[in-house]
Amino acid sequence: MIDRRLLLLSLAGVLAASPLRAQGAASDPAALLSAIYTRVAKGTGEDGGNFVIESKAARAKYLSASLAAQWARMDARTPKGEVGAVDFDPITNSQDPDVASFKVTPEKQEADKATLAVTITGHRGARKEQADSIIRYDLVREAGQWKIDDIRGAVDGQAWSIRAMLADFIKLTDEPSRK
Repeated sequence: MIDRRLLLLSLAGVLAASPLRAQGAASDPAALLSAIYTRVAKGTGEDGGNFVIESKAARAKYLSASLAAQWARMDARTPKGEVGAVDFDPITNSQDPDVASFKVTPEKQEADKATLAVTITGHRGARKEQADSIIRYDLVREAGQWKIDDIRGAVDGQAWSIRAMLADFIKLTDEPSRK
């Protein structure tokens, strides 16, 4: 009898703790980026992170509502068969993904927004510019989940931002206003 009670109490404790663990991960913005980069670094790290932005459903899962809407505006203005504003993998900051390992570093966190830096190391060695190995994420909390609100990095030491790239593309493709 005592063994059954102990077993039932133990089982109840495990079941009660499970939502807390899941909620803890949802309340930690680093968990989102760690999950993304764990997938990116699997195998030889050549598959990259395009799974984050490859479809409307993927963007809804990973991106903030406003960034996903901005991406949709860019898609709507991109001629069929063309690439659009983002012609590289922003998750790996490359055309040719190479991720052996990564380190997620929180830089700033508030209740509903955070900035984290991800430093990636490739199998093929260090990049020429150290800044090119660091990708910064601005995240926002929407409906209890952390979502990517911007991705920022550098190429040959020159800064870029996904939001800025999308905004520039949309501005360039605006139809002239008719008066």
